[in-house]
Amino acid sequence: MRPINTGEQPPPRSLTAEQAWRATADRLEGCVLFFDFDGTLAPVRDDPTAVEPAPKALAAINALTSVVQRVAIVSARPVEFLRDRLASVEGVDIYGLYGLEHMLASGETVTEEAALPWVPTMAELTDRARAELPEGTLVEYKRLSVALHWRTAPHLAGVVEQWGREQAERLGLRLQVGRMVLELKPPVDRDKGMVIGEAVRSASCAWYFGDDVSDIKAFAALRAREAADPDFFGVCVAVANPETGDEVSTAADLTIESPEALGDFLTEALHRLT
Repeated sequence: MRPINTGEQPPPRSLTAEQAWRATADRLEGCVLFFDFDGTLAPVRDDPTAVEPAPKALAAINALTSVVQRVAIVSARPVEFLRDRLASVEGVDIYGLYGLEHMLASGETVTEEAALPWVPTMAELTDRARAELPEGTLVEYKRLSVALHWRTAPHLAGVVEQWGREQAERLGLRLQVGRMVLELKPPVDRDKGMVIGEAVRSASCAWYFGDDVSDIKAFAALRAREAADPDFFGVCVAVANPETGDEVSTAADLTIESPEALGDFLTEALHRLT
């Protein structure tokens, strides 16, 4: 793990992991740890249904839930998928589909009401995508969104992106670009930045770990909270990957090399905080 400094662009601030955890230790009772899932807690796979969290990262998160005020997962995945992959961890909040779904402490999943009328549209779009897109495109139906993957067929990127943009315009949907994926979502104001902005209103400290361009909005939410409250301490951490270039890393304070390395980092943090 090293401070980010890519090319000639300076990091958002000079911060080491040691300094960050020391400041966090003074704010544990009000500290929240946020994690993206794919590419952050779990290595990205060709088959998105086969993704599993890195064991060491999962074990560290399980231990950290009793150390900090709150641990939350904020992901593009549906809550049901995340709940299955995190079944061994207790006390973790789950925000799915960029915040369109939220699993409460009771275990109940609440869906953003404004998104519900779009469920039939997403089902119809999924059928159309599977019928019209070329072989090699993986179409992932998420009830409230549809993800179009070309990881196993990189040469299809242009075709899939053009098709997705045409459908978004036809149906009035929003687009989210990711790591070799294009996602079509309802036109509902909900994203990772909004989730984090709301969740840290009463926090004194927060970390966000992410790997993709959608996580930059979460970073921005921590920056905004710091600007509004000088006593708040936020840390933005990028999990490195070659597919998003420098865009995520240059927006972060620190970078970690992989989900597996994140497990080592969190294990070390656990020792320091306890």
